[in-house]
Amino acid sequence: MTRAVRFHQHGGPEVLRIETVDVAPPARGEVQIRVRALGLNRAEALLRRGTYIETATFPSGLGLEAAGIVEAVGMDVAGLVPGDTVSIVPPLSMVLWPAYAELATFPAELVVKHPPELGFEMAAAVWMQYLTAYGALVDIAGLLRGDVVVITAASSSVGLAAIQIANRIGAIPIAMTRTSAKRRALRDAGAAHVVASDEEDIRARLDEIAGSSGVRVVLDAVGGPTFEPLTAAMSPGGTLIEYGGLSPDPTPFPLFNVLSKSLTLRGYLVHEIIRDPARLAKAKAFIIEGLSDGTLKPIIARTFKFEDIVEAHRFLESNNQFGKIVVTI
Repeated sequence: MTRAVRFHQHGGPEVLRIETVDVAPPARGEVQIRVRALGLNRAEALLRRGTYIETATFPSGLGLEAAGIVEAVGMDVAGLVPGDTVSIVPPLSMVLWPAYAELATFPAELVVKHPPELGFEMAAAVWMQYLTAYGALVDIAGLLRGDVVVITAASSSVGLAAIQIANRIGAIPIAMTRTSAKRRALRDAGAAHVVASDEEDIRARLDEIAGSSGVRVVLDAVGGPTFEPLTAAMSPGGTLIEYGGLSPDPTPFPLFNVLSKSLTLRGYLVHEIIRDPARLAKAKAFIIEGLSDGTLKPIIARTFKFEDIVEAHRFLESNNQFGKIVVTI
């Protein structure tokens, strides 16, 4: 038996319950983890509300990121033994492999021995944000030293990870946020420049920063009306990668910017990296090296106790966080 967070209907944070459930031993190719910390993601709030790309089966668990200690391993698992300190690459299905529990089971290929200098809280805040940012910027866009890259929703965990990855490569990260309230924090987090989209002329400001070379890469989580000025500021042959849809407004297709500059606009989910063993291996190596040398370091917005999971989800939906929300067990 173990305690796990489940929900029996779609709704707000109040539908989450901590329940005692039976736990099966790990099956062939699986690893069971004694969870010490969880990383919270927007995807989990979407599953809870019934608006995620995956459909919950009630009663449903949830959760994509965890760190802890290996409790047991199934048949045909090599390289992991009980007692190992590990963290979890997000599974393709959190309904099948939910993380919000004291004991959680995952496919062995998603279980990573994280660098020893990471504590459980930091380790639980690694994989979703860095894999998402790496997949977009490095794997797909091929970000290079000197490239100008715009990162929207820059104070999110993925946005901050993208800033760190850009700096690690030697690119020039421009953080875009709605207001100036987080300008100093974003500069301290490594942004070379900060653009407040509600307060500034986006196109003019980006032209001023990027100069004649323009913005080669945009990592966008927002969509909506900012699409047009973002593409207007891009360089010929540039790439815009869309991985979210935070704006409630329609996203107009910037036809003439795309045509005149031969732009690439591409949708992206981190799943395409996770389901490809070769691409995932390269991503893990890059991230682990960055964690070890200190160029990548998760920023924790706030930490909650497991018993306060409802309050943690309320904070998750407040959009007030700067970095990752972590829950400890």
